[in-house]
Amino acid sequence: MAIGRSFEETFQKALRMVDEDIIGFEPYARTVTDDELSIPTDKRVFILATALRQGYSIERLFELTKIDRWFLYKFASIIEFLVKHSDSLIFQDQTLLLKAKRLGFSDKQIGIYCNTTELEVYASRQRFNIRPFVKQIDTVSGEWPAQT
Repeated sequence: MAIGRSFEETFQKALRMVDEDIIGFEPYARTVTDDELSIPTDKRVFILATALRQGYSIERLFELTKIDRWFLYKFASIIEFLVKHSDSLIFQDQTLLLKAKRLGFSDKQIGIYCNTTELEVYASRQRFNIRPFVKQIDTVSGEWPAQT
């Protein structure tokens, strides 16, 4: 389970929880085919990331996958940010770093894209006062008084 303030943030957190080798919504390095997109598999979400990076339109992806357009637009916003800022030093710009964090990019992910370390990104977050926020969640729906 993942909890965040936006779908994009929650989705990327959830992907990282699936497998320790997954750092987020990452495109594969290779190209994808229409057949790969139309067949549901456990890897299709990453194939979708690649397709978005290759320039597939939301409409074409909807035709092939039948995944609701709302989700496709949310996935596209993650990839658009990645493509637009892949050559920039996101961690040195407070506005970009905040946007990256709101889209669910981890410090490790940002470090990889910026050719730096996770610790350098962490230090930038501290300098810009961008900190994780933890909220308390009632896990028993108010049925009993609970400390979580």
